Order: sequence, then structure tokens, then C-alpha cells
Amino acid sequence: MKKSLLLAIALIIGIASYGQSTTENVKLALNAGSAKELIKYFNEVTELKIDDSGANYSRIQAESVLRDFFQQNQVENFDYIHKGASPEGLKYNIGMYNAKSGTFRVVILLKEIKGQYVVDTMNFNKE
Repeated sequence: MKKSLLLAIALIIGIASYGQSTTENVKLALNAGSAKELIKYFNEVTELKIDDSGANYSRIQAESVLRDFFQQNQVENFDYIHKGASPEGLKYNIGMYNAKSGTFRVVILLKEIKGQYVVDTMNFNKE
């Protein structure tokens, strides 16, 4: 009886976390200031810009850039202020990244790849 109850609980937790959207997982990673978690939701090559400086990066390169950014701009809070979608199927999210060093507007474009949305572009611009 205990084994079946534990199995049912594990299954429910697994389904709940699997169902979490890329948008919410990105928000959690930004609030944690975790480059390692954030890049899990990146495309193979993602455009990453910080104050209009950046390029297209592989996940490994993007992780390094984001790690440096998070170290220099320790997060206090991140939240979305607008979400939407284009007629072509791209999703976009705009959020505010509040750091000890200032506030950044974050624009995130998500593209569907193999049935799952991934971050295709992420721009941080200091307010």
C-alpha cells in the first residue's frame, strides 16, 4: 500500500513539473540567477544581448556570458510584465530583472522546435 501511494505521489510530481512551461521555467531560473538552469531552455544557438552588445551563442558560450552577467548584477526579483504571440507562432515575453546594480528590461523570444518552445533570443537592456 505504501509503495503504491509513494509511486502515485512521485508520478503526480513528475507530471506537474513536466507540464511547466518554458516561460515559467525561464522565470524561475532568472529569479535564481542561475545560468546553468536558464540555458536548459535555450535553442542550440541563441541570440543573447546585454545592453545591445552580444551575438549568437551556443549553450556553453551563453552560459558563460550569463554567469558573468548574474555575478555582476545579482538578482533581487524577476517578473513578466507582458506576454504575447505573433501570427507566425513565435511567443514573446517582456520582463523586468531587478538587480542590486539596477533594473533591466528583458525581452525573450521563444520559438517552437520539435513541439517544445525554446528561447531563441534574449535581450537585457538597462533602464
